Amino acid sequence: MTILIVATILCLLLSLAIDREKTYLGCKRGLKMFLDILPTLLTVIILVSAFLYLIPGETLEAILGAKSGPLGVLVAALIGSIALIPAFIAYPLARIFLDRGIPPTTVAVFITTLIMVGILTLPLEFRFFGKKAALMRNLLSFLGAIVIGLLVGLFL
Repeated sequence: MTILIVATILCLLLSLAIDREKTYLGCKRGLKMFLDILPTLLTVIILVSAFLYLIPGETLEAILGAKSGPLGVLVAALIGSIALIPAFIAYPLARIFLDRGIPPTTVAVFITTLIMVGILTLPLEFRFFGKKAALMRNLLSFLGAIVIGLLVGLFL
């Protein structure tokens, strides 16, 4: 993380040296964008934190853990397909799941369906892509997520 911070500062200083006005405007625009998404970001972080606090680790392990087998993978796939969590929240959440003993296969399926499948966004997809294309995309993404999860489990 320190490397990223140092690299960012160096790039910012270089940008300032090249064109102060563009750098200032870029920072101003970036700050505005950050402040625009901050309420949504905080809401998601609070909800995920509350979920992790309210659901004991043992329950999570029982539902999604190694002992749950294929059923745990299927539950993770279904939850991931329904949930609307942005990727920048999902990846730290995956780390928490791994730390709590959830197998990599299950975590990979959860994250992949979370990113690729959108049950809650289906009405919007129907409108833009048509029902057949939207359903086909989601079905293939769901099956792809299962395959990806199994491959992750095979290699890890």
